[in-house]
Amino acid sequence: MDEKVNPRRWMILISVGIFTLMATLDGSIVNIALPVISKDLNIEMNMAEWIVSIYLITICIFLLMFGKIADSIGKIKVFKIGSVLFILGSIVCGLSSDLPFLLVGRMVQAIGASMAMATNNGIITQSFPFSERGYALGYIGSFVSIGAIAGPGIGGLILGHFHWSYIFWINIPIGLIALLMGYINLPKKEKTNPSKFDTKGFLVYLVTLVLFFSSIFIGQSVGFTNPYIIATFIVAIACFFVFLHIEKVVEHPMIELKIFANHNFTLGLVAGFLIFVTNFFFNVISPFYLENALGIAASTAGYILMAFPLVQVVVAPISGKLSAKVNPIVLTIVGLIVIEIAQLGYLSFNINTSIWFILIFIGLNGLGNGLFQAPNNTMIMSSVETRELGIAGGLNALSRNLGMIIGVSLSTTVLFLSMTFAVIICLIAIIMSVVRLIKSRRSNNG
Repeated sequence: MDEKVNPRRWMILISVGIFTLMATLDGSIVNIALPVISKDLNIEMNMAEWIVSIYLITICIFLLMFGKIADSIGKIKVFKIGSVLFILGSIVCGLSSDLPFLLVGRMVQAIGASMAMATNNGIITQSFPFSERGYALGYIGSFVSIGAIAGPGIGGLILGHFHWSYIFWINIPIGLIALLMGYINLPKKEKTNPSKFDTKGFLVYLVTLVLFFSSIFIGQSVGFTNPYIIATFIVAIACFFVFLHIEKVVEHPMIELKIFANHNFTLGLVAGFLIFVTNFFFNVISPFYLENALGIAASTAGYILMAFPLVQVVVAPISGKLSAKVNPIVLTIVGLIVIEIAQLGYLSFNINTSIWFILIFIGLNGLGNGLFQAPNNTMIMSSVETRELGIAGGLNALSRNLGMIIGVSLSTTVLFLSMTFAVIICLIAIIMSVVRLIKSRRSNNG
């Protein structure tokens, strides 16, 4: 039987994509504005860093919850509510005149963003036929990567002409347009799978992440050998195992652990996580290298760093379209190899490196990511049942956000050695993808 094709699917893609871009962008765009915000609000820099941290932590905490809720009451309903909350949070942030008010706004933004991130891939997967799914998810992957990587460049351009609050105010008109498009084009009805919510599992999961992230962020200041930090890590790990036990025995778990028995799903998540760790090593280190080592102006550095998302936005949809004709695992391996070449190129950068040489390898990194992300997301989302699209999308977004946080944390801890770590991490991702290809071929032959 032929798949029923939604005639409004491309408009759905645009409205979902715009919110995905804004939600991801707001995780990185604030970084470049922290010095200005800390001076304007008269706060210490270490306190200002919580403007970024609270956003990422809140997203990670609520992603799985909203993914599960979306499977129960409907992904589109959750996405729409999340879009409204994101806009309201942006208004609060734009009006903020002190840190507590700004942090509240960032938390509201993050809750809305987590609702959108947990459902975007699921909405696209159910809106597009398989022949076009890779192409569509390729665009969503482009929106995600552009938002994650382009923050410093776009933020620098806004700060060059406007008050820092416009980093948040810009979300309002764009968000309202996307919200109107979504209201017109998103289906009014969709299949749901009502079930009880795993409150006990969520609470343990929440405590696990709060302890884990607190130990990471505070550990950067006091040192990871601090006894309290070590103890917090140990308690977080213990809580994680308690969470796994609850998910095994509870009647309606937040995560049905059998989903991880699917090798395409699990290896895809881990590979995506590793690549976001790798990307954020360079995302953190590169502005210091370009501005401090090479003496390039911040605005010019922003333009140079835009090479990554600009290349990816062109390549990702093409890669997504190819994934319907070529084995998507092969495409991910090719993409990872190109990323590895780019990482090796980064290791050769020094104070005498030409701008063109830098641009070539930043562009190569964007090319590799464009080749990798779309087919990887397609495999992840196509490997689960329709009733699991919400939690699968939540786990996919969680792996990305964890990669961002770990990448930022490790890069600031090991500084320029992080690029060596990036090469090793990317190599691990390549090996994992090769294993995935071998398992896939064995499964098909069996």
